[in-house]
Amino acid sequence: MNDKYYFEDIGIRNSLVQGGLIPSLEKVIENAVYLHLVRLGYNVSVGYLQKAEIDFVANKGDQTIYVQATYLLSNDETVAREFGNLALINDNFPKYVVSMDKLYNGNNSQGINHLHLRDFLRWKP
Repeated sequence: MNDKYYFEDIGIRNSLVQGGLIPSLEKVIENAVYLHLVRLGYNVSVGYLQKAEIDFVANKGDQTIYVQATYLLSNDETVAREFGNLALINDNFPKYVVSMDKLYNGNNSQGINHLHLRDFLRWKP
């Protein structure tokens, strides 16, 4: 199993990496999503379903949400991966794809919501 680690302070992460922000922007976005979920009081873990990874399974009391985080939904393969992984989950808890896309269609046919990162970071369920 692949463990994931997140920084409480992204500035420290950037200092350690020293490779610039752009090559690892997707990891920075994932880190920001993780920190926001924790700040909202969720217990956060990585989910695995069949061969698919769910970036975040967040639980608080009897509430569960699933979140996929990516930089851009720039091609059909990325859209299929991010939305497809969530579509495999057979329950009625909310499912979200978070990205930096401004113009992506908000919802898909399976009820999975798309949120711009800025909106997600203001989001309080």
